[in-house]
Amino acid sequence: MANATNEDEARTKVREMLEKVGVVMFVTTMPDGTQHARPMAIQKVEGDTVWFFHVAGTPKAQEIRQDSDVLLAASNPSSQDYVSAKGKARTSKDTAKAKALWSESARVWFPKGAEDPELELIAVSITGAEYWDSPSSTALHAYGYVKALATGERPAGGENKKVSF
Repeated sequence: MANATNEDEARTKVREMLEKVGVVMFVTTMPDGTQHARPMAIQKVEGDTVWFFHVAGTPKAQEIRQDSDVLLAASNPSSQDYVSAKGKARTSKDTAKAKALWSESARVWFPKGAEDPELELIAVSITGAEYWDSPSSTALHAYGYVKALATGERPAGGENKKVSF
């Protein structure tokens, strides 16, 4: 991915990285104050909102109601892309939106389709993010290793940027 030169480009890059990875570790805070992470598939990234499907009535929904601050953590080691996005989550029952976001791969969890009574949406409004976009080719890694060995210096680590939404 190309280096982002301004905040708008950085926000776009965060959105693209999240979409490309597709599955994030979705972190909530439990009632006792500890954090809980679980993998969740992104249905869509629209502007500053990341959409998920989940089964209604799960502890995750209760955790979101008690503390809407969440963290989405994603990595793609093969391309050396990493992103962490914080935001505010909310749950909703919106059949029209579920239909708009629907893909057949979701039928595994929701056999009755977008109108499944157990399907609930989670919308995360991103408030900030940080990403790391490192060179991913074997040749570049080999060069970095040789440079570190020969000079005792770290190679350029790629792009790292914090961005507000």
